[in-house]
Amino acid sequence: MTNHPSYLRVFRTFARNSLIRDMTFRTNFVLQCISSISWTLMNLGFYLLIFKFVDQIGPNTGWRRDEFFVFLATTWFVNSLVQAFFMPNCQEFSELIRTGDLDFALLKPIDTQFLISFTKIDWSSLTNFLLGIAVLTFALVNLTTQPKNPLVISPVSFLLYPLYIVCGVVILYSLMISLSATSIWLGRNQSLYNFWFYITNFSRYPMEIYQRGFWGWSLWGVFTFLIPVLVVVNVPARLLARPLRPEGAWWEWPLVGFALLATGLSVLVSRWIFKRALLSYRSASS
Repeated sequence: MTNHPSYLRVFRTFARNSLIRDMTFRTNFVLQCISSISWTLMNLGFYLLIFKFVDQIGPNTGWRRDEFFVFLATTWFVNSLVQAFFMPNCQEFSELIRTGDLDFALLKPIDTQFLISFTKIDWSSLTNFLLGIAVLTFALVNLTTQPKNPLVISPVSFLLYPLYIVCGVVILYSLMISLSATSIWLGRNQSLYNFWFYITNFSRYPMEIYQRGFWGWSLWGVFTFLIPVLVVVNVPARLLARPLRPEGAWWEWPLVGFALLATGLSVLVSRWIFKRALLSYRSASS
């Protein structure tokens, strides 16, 4: 093997092996898909029930049913990609340390973080991505054909939308791998890993709902600038459901630029934490 392996070829090998492993136990794979779809449909039904009683999420926020369904579909896109490609691997990182299998990962002639992040892929999690496409299409058709103030989406928004989906995935991955890396110092960090789920819950709602009162604005500031989970879904969803206009809120345009900056900083910080943690690693045989 060369000193500079093709990372794309290695990733394709990981993806193929994971698919073969899933197809070996097809019944389990089908049940996982059904479970994932069922949860998503129940989530959709919950919000359909809410919009039977309210016109929009929060007064004067502009997140009516179809706009919010764009937001909801965007949430499914980001979460399904994170759960499919990164969650299975980050969950097992502490187990690699406990059993000493991390030794073998460090000896491979490939970047350790890449190897740990992509070894396994959960293909069943991508079923939510397909449902997201259906919900997004339904919502956009309704928005663009509504008789009053139909939505006009520019080609730029369509181009930027997948870019910011990727940015959201990268931000969540950076948070996840940073928390996983602390296993080297703590030995077991299940509570910190649960912390990831608690934090990411804030990203599942439009940021306007936090812009009320002292505590609301405090949460908005912390989870936008310090731990930027609010930009994960809000920015790409706004590009389609509520295209940015000059007369919009003062923070909308800077938020789009900040999302790119937050993505870059998240990658750099998580990379530093991971490499710093590896320096403290002691082999299982030592």
